[in-house]
Parts: sequence; C-alpha cells; structure tokens
Amino acid sequence: MAQVTVTIDGKAYRMACEEGQEGHLIDLATQFDQYVNHLKGQFGEIGDLRITVMAGIMIMDELAEMKRRLAGMEAELATLRQGRDTALESAQAREERLTDAIAELTERLNGISRKLTAPASQRAPAET
Repeated sequence: MAQVTVTIDGKAYRMACEEGQEGHLIDLATQFDQYVNHLKGQFGEIGDLRITVMAGIMIMDELAEMKRRLAGMEAELATLRQGRDTALESAQAREERLTDAIAELTERLNGISRKLTAPASQRAPAET
C-alpha cells in the first residue's frame, strides 16, 4: 500500500491507497478542499464538521444529478439503438424484395430471349 499526505482546509491527512493511485487520491482531495473552501467563503467559520458535511452533501447532490443525466442518456441510447435496429431490418426487407424482383425480371427476360432466339418453327404464332 502506498501512503500519501493530502491537505484539506489547511490540515494534513496521511492516507493509504493502492500503488499507482497516489495522484488520483491527491486530485480527489484537492477537489474536496475546493468545496470546503467555497463553503467557508460563503458561511465563514461554522465548524469543521458542519463544513465537511455540507461539502459532502454538495458532492452527493452533484453525483445524483450525474446519475440522473446518465440514466437519461442510457435511455436515449437504447432508443437510438432500437431505431437503428428497426432501420436495418427495414433495409434488409427492402433489399430482399428488390432481389426477388430482380430475379423475377431476370427470369422473364431470359424467357423472352429464349423465344426470340428459338428457330422460327418453334415460335408460337403471333397474335393479331
């Protein structure tokens, strides 16, 4: 375990973290310290515990908003995926119908070609 010292509200705290996570922990502590300093600037000295609780509640409020936005984005993504799947299925159905129509047209053209290239004795009499 790695050890790192972070400073929040001018006080040093020694903390343990996973190896390689020291920078991340320092960044988190710095962000938290910004919340604490912001609240101290707004409310003055109202007690360390109270400021810490208020900062924690502000962070939880932001987290709740992020979760709400993420849920909305996930729902939108699901709708987009469903629309994409529907569009792909529709395109595949159109492609199959087009393929069938081309095959039918090809068969008809081959039939006409056979009639035109058949010897005159095998041709059906022309209708008048």
